[in-house]
Amino acid sequence: MSTPVGIGIIGMGFMGQTHARAYLDAQRDGVNCELRAVCDRDPDRRAGRATITGNIADAGADDRIFDPQRIAGHAEVDTFLADDSIDLVSICTHTDTHVDLAIRALDAGKHVLVEKPVAVRLSDIDRLRDRAARSDLLCVPAMCIRHWPGWSDLRRMIGSGEHGRVVHARFERLGAPPAWAGAFYADTGRSGGAIFDLHVHDADFARSVFGNPVAVSSIGDAHHISTQYRYADGPAVAAEGGWLNDPAFPFRMAFTVEFERAVMTFDSSRDRSLVLHAGGRANPIELPARTGYDEQARAVVRAVLEPAVAGELPTVDDAHAVTRIIEAEQRSASEGRAVTLDW
Repeated sequence: MSTPVGIGIIGMGFMGQTHARAYLDAQRDGVNCELRAVCDRDPDRRAGRATITGNIADAGADDRIFDPQRIAGHAEVDTFLADDSIDLVSICTHTDTHVDLAIRALDAGKHVLVEKPVAVRLSDIDRLRDRAARSDLLCVPAMCIRHWPGWSDLRRMIGSGEHGRVVHARFERLGAPPAWAGAFYADTGRSGGAIFDLHVHDADFARSVFGNPVAVSSIGDAHHISTQYRYADGPAVAAEGGWLNDPAFPFRMAFTVEFERAVMTFDSSRDRSLVLHAGGRANPIELPARTGYDEQARAVVRAVLEPAVAGELPTVDDAHAVTRIIEAEQRSASEGRAVTLDW
């Protein structure tokens, strides 16, 4: 057996704690990896205390996520990156620190999984794209919805063509504003708002299965947007994403995809989230308990161990392309017109 992939996490807020649970679950299931170090200025977080819960039910809090006697806790990035036992770094800090930290991790010889959005400006993503292109190391944007059970099933069904081509697709991702780091998320110059926090997942997923749109037509703003994606020869695709203005509003992600001979639906608020409507029958599809965060962690570890499968993961080029799409959506919404994308 090869040496386990040593994992380190920078930023132990909600996403960092979620990544830690995903790696630890993988480790318990026999995946060849070990969580070895974390980095955060908060001593409780460095010690593995669960301090934050989020909008995915099974990402809830435990008293302690890990044993601090077994996993090193660093207050400073420099000492963390100097740890030779770390092979792969998850970057789970605020968005405006992602690019600089990812570059520092690559410079230190670490593979990188960087939380979405990689950045809210193309010029920042350009810096990371240039650095990643000069490295043999992985630099993977954390587009976890590509791995999410139900969504990964949809991807396979689109690829197989078993129910014909897609005629129409609609995606939806709505929730209350994050209850953590409120000042950061309220500053759209830093966070990008809900369009980068939530809607980015659906913009990326649509692009990954249908290709680059030739134009977008959007209404709304940074906190709640609805977009039509136009293709020269493709399906009708729409997506809505946003933060709604009451903290009691439950998080919901959903899709309805119409094929020539079937309809597939997903709704996270249902007991049976994924249903295939085909042959005059509604057929619920059983999904595994693991989340997209779990599957993403396992996929990245596998790519470190088996470089031949790295091509299955999203790249910084993908993050650059989806940010171009979102910038076009922002222009469309503010100018009240369709915006063409020249690829």
